[in-house]
Amino acid sequence: MKARYLIPLAIFLGMAVFLAIGLTLDPKKMPSPLVGKPVPQFNLTRLEDPQATFGSEDLKGQVSLMNVWATWCVSCRAEHRILVALAKSGKVPIYGLNYKDRRPDAQRWLQQLGNPYAANAFDADGRVGIEWGVYGTPETFVIDRQGIIRDKIIGPITPEILSQRLLPLIEQLQGNT
Repeated sequence: MKARYLIPLAIFLGMAVFLAIGLTLDPKKMPSPLVGKPVPQFNLTRLEDPQATFGSEDLKGQVSLMNVWATWCVSCRAEHRILVALAKSGKVPIYGLNYKDRRPDAQRWLQQLGNPYAANAFDADGRVGIEWGVYGTPETFVIDRQGIIRDKIIGPITPEILSQRLLPLIEQLQGNT
């Protein structure tokens, strides 16, 4: 009779332990299964020129950032000034993946706020974003010369993330350290 009551209690306690562990995790530090692997294959039209394309092959040959962004994303607006300043510094080229957006809105955004991107791929339906493992914007990927993803930043890039995490990794990958 007592065992009959202990089984539900044990199940409840097990679920409580998993919930407690989950509440201590930082979603910004979730490891990406793509880190250490080649960028997913893609070829999309460019945001700036629908007659031109931008794809995974364009990300090889130099250390770069791929920033996933959208005009409807509040956090993207918060990080945008940091991306513009980084682009002006010339330390690393930044490429954009405009995610689930409308082309005119995205073009207007860049005209008004500045364009930090060397090129922008236009992912209207979000299919390429899914291949990259994107589940929200903004997300930023650090890509090495061989086209291998070396890090993924979930959420907006802050001055602290830039100085303490991104720039040291970029310098290391460029061989400047």
